[in-house]
Amino acid sequence: MKFVKVFLFAALVMSVSGFKGCYEPVTKSGLPSNVKVIAVPAFQFEVKGARYRVASRFTEAVSNEIIRRGRGLKVQGSREGANAVIEGTIRDFTFAGVLLDRDGRARVYEVTVTSAVTIRDLDNGKILYDNQNFIFRDSFEFSDDPRSFFNEEDPAVERMSRAFAESVVSAIINGIGVNQEKK
Repeated sequence: MKFVKVFLFAALVMSVSGFKGCYEPVTKSGLPSNVKVIAVPAFQFEVKGARYRVASRFTEAVSNEIIRRGRGLKVQGSREGANAVIEGTIRDFTFAGVLLDRDGRARVYEVTVTSAVTIRDLDNGKILYDNQNFIFRDSFEFSDDPRSFFNEEDPAVERMSRAFAESVVSAIINGIGVNQEKK
């Protein structure tokens, strides 16, 4: 009984002392207050022999993630009428065997996508965020049995595009690395 009284007293002291303030949710965006509409034009692909739809998957994933988590931010494909733009470039896309089977054939492949992202405030021309070295990796496995073969490259790229979008939008929403002028 004495333990319960001590526990209740400690809980009362912590709640009155302001300790609970540490757990308040973040409700503001890391972007300047003038940014209400973000343009996400199609990402560019610097690599020769580009893979099918890689750049468009990354563009679509970023747009969807902003819609999902953007706290009222509107997304559009063109710069016209937007307050900010997310410019993206897929700089490199590679896959390589990382695990061999008994016969020396690659069974598990690693896909690596290197990209660049810049977020620019179109109202004043300032760069709000810039990372020229976003790197994402994922792996996929080929089956030994040709009858059950399923190419895992497309799902791996899809997973990477979502992880990429989550990182970009988290940086925007939480203000990580976002440059703002002090008011």
